Amino acid sequence: MQHINVTVITGSGCYIPDFVKTNMDFAGHQFFAEDNKALDIDPLIIVEKFKKITGIEERRYAPSSMDSSDMAAIAAQKAIEDAGCDPETLDQIIVAHNFGNVIKHTIQTDVLPALASRVKHALKIKNPSCVAYDILFGCPGWIQGVIQADAYFKAGIAKKCLVIGTETLSRVLDDYDRDSMIFSDGAGACVLESKLSSETQSGILGSSIQSHCGDEVQYLHMGKSNYPDSDPRIRYIKMKGRKVYEYAMKHVPEAMKICLDKSGVNIGDVKKIFIHQANEKMDEAIIKELYKLYGITTIPENIMPMSIQYLGNSSVATVPTLYDMVKKGLMPQHTLSTGDLILFASVGAGMNINAVCYRV
Repeated sequence: MQHINVTVITGSGCYIPDFVKTNMDFAGHQFFAEDNKALDIDPLIIVEKFKKITGIEERRYAPSSMDSSDMAAIAAQKAIEDAGCDPETLDQIIVAHNFGNVIKHTIQTDVLPALASRVKHALKIKNPSCVAYDILFGCPGWIQGVIQADAYFKAGIAKKCLVIGTETLSRVLDDYDRDSMIFSDGAGACVLESKLSSETQSGILGSSIQSHCGDEVQYLHMGKSNYPDSDPRIRYIKMKGRKVYEYAMKHVPEAMKICLDKSGVNIGDVKKIFIHQANEKMDEAIIKELYKLYGITTIPENIMPMSIQYLGNSSVATVPTLYDMVKKGLMPQHTLSTGDLILFASVGAGMNINAVCYRV
């Protein structure tokens, strides 16, 4: 029997901030539209409609004393301990984020040095051959890090990588924009190792990646506040919600199908789908469309774990956090066993899409 190297997740970890901001905390806000005109709608009605559309009831914000790299280091330490590996044996530390460290009460991005370098420092790793670097790929950043690690393994460049997704979106929000209620903070991490197939039956089976950079580049961007008297020099995260939804519905199911087909698996064998927690209704619609591409109209029960209701959208952290929670038994209605087939998928700024098929 011929044995090949496969990429296996040997450990996972996450950091979820303790501070909870509920929808009712926004009920006293004054919201403005993109044209800087005040919305003539009771904020309470805006909040109630927001919940119906997104499914979000509350979200988590990091404490003022903690930066993205701090959260990343905590999640990383947990993943290393879960993997039972010596951190000095790591070949790479890949950190996915969008805004670097943003100090509380400022809007300035700090990526010097890279967050991965700060994580390596926090973990006290001395090995100079452990290469630390960041990637920017929108919300699909963590999955992209996993795909890159897999590619490095296949190329014989590395054997063990730490991949982290971390973000403090609460610090780049426009409080006068109702879309600001979507975003949150958090970090998720995993240790990936290259192993001979004779040692394990698990591993990455295939992946797919797409980038659409025409008009789509403006669907998520940095822009001035909706508040009419705001400083135009200060930029905040902005999203064209309807455009993002339409884009995701058109392209994400197709990219997920490409991944499954490349992996040579039957969609009926998929146990769980870990999709980026962007919008509950959108994620549910994407899954329905995916199964529809295979001529299936009945969606398997409990196929898609969801944490967006109480964790919000923490960008690159949603998928690894969700995976870690299920793996650690923190979502009782969802379980994973050895041999289970799962699918990771995400969509975000770029616009970028990716997916990974993995056997536990």
